[in-house]
Amino acid sequence: MDTKTCCVGLVGFGTIGSGVAKILLEHAEQLKAKTGIELVLKRICDLDLTTDRGVAVPDGVLTSNLADVLDDPDISVVIELVGGITFAKDLTLKAIAAGKSVVTANKALLAEAGRELFQAAREQGVSISFEASVGGGIPVIAAIRDGLIANDIQSIVGIVNGTCNYILTRMTAEGTSYHDALAEAQRLGYAEADPTLDVGGIDTAHKLAILSAIGFAADFHYDGIHVEGITSIDPTDIEYAAELGYKLKLLAIGKRFDDELELRVHPTLLPREHPLASVNDVFNAVCVTGSAVGKTMFYGRGAGQMPTASAVVADLVDILLGKAKRTFERLRLLPGRTENLRVRQIDEAFSRYYLRFSAIDRPGVLASIAGEFGHHDISIASVIQKERRATEAVPLVIMTHHAREANLRRALAAIDPLGVVEGNPVVIRVETEHD
Repeated sequence: MDTKTCCVGLVGFGTIGSGVAKILLEHAEQLKAKTGIELVLKRICDLDLTTDRGVAVPDGVLTSNLADVLDDPDISVVIELVGGITFAKDLTLKAIAAGKSVVTANKALLAEAGRELFQAAREQGVSISFEASVGGGIPVIAAIRDGLIANDIQSIVGIVNGTCNYILTRMTAEGTSYHDALAEAQRLGYAEADPTLDVGGIDTAHKLAILSAIGFAADFHYDGIHVEGITSIDPTDIEYAAELGYKLKLLAIGKRFDDELELRVHPTLLPREHPLASVNDVFNAVCVTGSAVGKTMFYGRGAGQMPTASAVVADLVDILLGKAKRTFERLRLLPGRTENLRVRQIDEAFSRYYLRFSAIDRPGVLASIAGEFGHHDISIASVIQKERRATEAVPLVIMTHHAREANLRRALAAIDPLGVVEGNPVVIRVETEHD
């Protein structure tokens, strides 16, 4: 079989970039045997050319000059692994303008600027591939885009941030505080020094935006996603929820209702038998429900150097085989070519709820709370009331049946002036089914 030679430029030589370089440089023969393509990593561009990345790079490949990548006519694909939005967007647009296809793992860039980038690529006749942007080495984007093309996707629910999942796993297993679990995650390299994007739910929201755009064939504004993080989670609530048969996870939740979407990221209680409830530590999993296939689940390492590099190289091969361009040109699954759908406000969400009140220790408190719930069409499913103590408020845990969020908020606003609880209640949404 004839061998085709293709030159590639890599911009960003950090953790993921060095993993990609390792595969392309050390496994070139295996890739050539499988694909019939000789992949040549012609240039690696980074500001830091001295740090040892643990991979032997041939002379003349490293450069700090971006023009060495963008202006090289032999380089047909640019791999963008710099992160962030501003520089990455400029780099991507310049690569597209130079007639080069792009592979990226940059979920923030795609979630917030994808519409513009996809349009530019279509106009230039090149493609953008981004399997590594969600789920690390789990090929969930290809599965939704290609494997489930025959389905109307009804819901996408997943754990897509390993940092948060690790922290919540430690809090659940050991009863540690959020801050102690975060410190452990940072010590082990699972959390950044500044973990805000992860623990604030923003990283998860970016990934939800990408999955939902493809899965629901929908165009929408990223800002419409409701986002809550895990920073206020108390191990007390994890313990009480366990008594009720639930586990706490940070979920990305996407659902389609005719011409509307429900897109939200927040800590969520799951029945312990739910398939996502057993996904622990840094692992990711995404449950997808389709009209034909029913319920499916994709599971694996959602981050890390080599799993993510694996996804990058898979995209690269797709481009060089000509598959990516045909898919990008023909499939109407990306913003700019899909239906613009309204994203529901969080007040419109319909869910079960876990609530923990600090109740005043006197008769009639539960009746007062239950009365307001009844007035606002909220039905109580179960109650845990801890032992009374003379000098402090009593923890009162209530699990509701399904209710509209707006009704719950009105009920809580009515309970506050009654003087039967101290402070603000803890409110955690509950997902009870694999959808």
